[in-house]
Amino acid sequence: MEERPLARSTISRDRFSRLFSIGDRNSPESYSPCLIIGENDPELPISIAPLNLKLDNSVIPSSMEITTRSKLCYPFDRKDTWTASQGLSLPPSLIESNSGEFPSGVEFLPVTWSSLHHDSSLLKTSFQPSIIALMDAPQLSKNTGLIETALFTIRTHFPSSLIWAPGISGPDNCALLSWMGVDIFDLARSRQASSLGVLLTESGPRLPEPSTKEDCSMVSQCQMWTNSISSTRSAIRAGSLRELAELQSKSSPRSVEHLRRHDQLTLEKSGKLGMTQSSVQIGTQLRCHSFESRNDVTIRLWREEISEKYEPPMRMRDVLVLLPCSAKKPYRLSKSHSRFRKSIGNRRVHEIMVTSPLGLVPRELEDIWPAAHYDIPVTGDWDEDELSIIRQMLSRLVERVGYSSIVNHSGIETGLVGINEIDTRKGESAGSKDSLARLKDAVSYSFENESGELDFSPREEKLKSISRFKLGSDEWLDGCQIRGRPPIFTISKDGEQMAKWDPRRGRFLFSKASLKNLWSLGILRKVELIHGIEWTGDIFPNMIEDYDPSILLDDELAVIQEGELLGSARAVAPGWEWPFGPGKLAKSRHRL
Repeated sequence: MEERPLARSTISRDRFSRLFSIGDRNSPESYSPCLIIGENDPELPISIAPLNLKLDNSVIPSSMEITTRSKLCYPFDRKDTWTASQGLSLPPSLIESNSGEFPSGVEFLPVTWSSLHHDSSLLKTSFQPSIIALMDAPQLSKNTGLIETALFTIRTHFPSSLIWAPGISGPDNCALLSWMGVDIFDLARSRQASSLGVLLTESGPRLPEPSTKEDCSMVSQCQMWTNSISSTRSAIRAGSLRELAELQSKSSPRSVEHLRRHDQLTLEKSGKLGMTQSSVQIGTQLRCHSFESRNDVTIRLWREEISEKYEPPMRMRDVLVLLPCSAKKPYRLSKSHSRFRKSIGNRRVHEIMVTSPLGLVPRELEDIWPAAHYDIPVTGDWDEDELSIIRQMLSRLVERVGYSSIVNHSGIETGLVGINEIDTRKGESAGSKDSLARLKDAVSYSFENESGELDFSPREEKLKSISRFKLGSDEWLDGCQIRGRPPIFTISKDGEQMAKWDPRRGRFLFSKASLKNLWSLGILRKVELIHGIEWTGDIFPNMIEDYDPSILLDDELAVIQEGELLGSARAVAPGWEWPFGPGKLAKSRHRL
């Protein structure tokens, strides 16, 4: 009987993790992340464990069988079974040797480190099995960098598949593995913990507490799993899985290592594959409550862009004013920054906030992601790592821009040499009367040889700077008129609205009239539709001829067909999921 694919629809995304509904989308019986249970495992609700596993070791190579516990494959008329062979693969240490027998399957496909390197059938990118199992995950997890590379490779080549890494999951790393792309977990470690008299919890293995009548039975182990999966699903919905993964990583040194190596790998690949988002929904926060938060690709990309590519407004490249951050975001809404700006009183200075973990935040970029959305404990103290990051960024920025002087109201020693720097804090608080007076005098002194301020529009400079930073160009703003009450602006040209600036989401809302100009200037990333197909709704995988792999979640995309611009769409999936991601990849916006 022909194997049918598992019906699944994306409910929420959070980087490499997805919350899938499984079964009929109108009435799903389960979701992933989820459990797969064996013949001797306790019964669990289908909502938690929708799949059964059966092993057959009576043949060589041994075979595996996965059966759905309910009617989860279209047209939802029966339970389905998928069969696969485990193959005879060599251990990861013998990767150079292309020998043995590769695992095989259709809707259920086992893979190994060896098959990922040598099995040419995996290069058929249109093939997206329902489930992929990384069979040698326990061995890979013990070798530096291998499990991270394997999961990254599978996740980006098979974006529609559910990933299972047998034998390494537990309630203590469920969120971490989900963050790395794993969708299906098993009870192997929990069975081992139970046999050793240990309870495997969300915070790691421990002895049961007799005063609360805890035990290490599989019933108790499964309750820990239910709690962990519930927390993971909820975090994916809320966009806070990173925070939970960081918390869980503290349960073992190995987990911390896995998170750090995954972060580094993601950063290295981010230039070719879109990994993050260009803007976020209102209310989203990037919680940076631990040291590991500083390694998140969103933060590291910000620091890299500011250091190496960011260009300040042309009329603000002379005097740099360094200011402390504030707990309130964006900073302009805080009382402290209202006082700072009143004391500065000059539109020509370039204000930059000194903060952790982003390092530096230019004033004109304070409304965009992640500058307006990060949350960090404020103690007033800086550790050496934070100071090192800030000083390196500042040194590189000053070197590139060529400021003539710096007014330092941040309270941090910059370590810069060969440049005129005025410390306006003198060890006092930033908001003290004397500090503010020194700030005012320092700015006045820096411009004492000028007859007056040059005539320019701060709002125009702000929007051009944002456009350069987010879109790579500000040419589309040439000749435009900018109106509105700050911080919301309407951008028009020749009496026709081109866009609006939405500070709540930190993005430009482009009108239909702007699309041809944006496309001709090469500002928008593109998606090209298959020849002859009629574009009548949103964009799905079966419609795509070509695309830009660097697409970020929430990007405005130019929709092209046969070289002609048809309109625009907004990406609901990042570039690594294209073109074979599950379900809708972009939502239709404008049609010409």
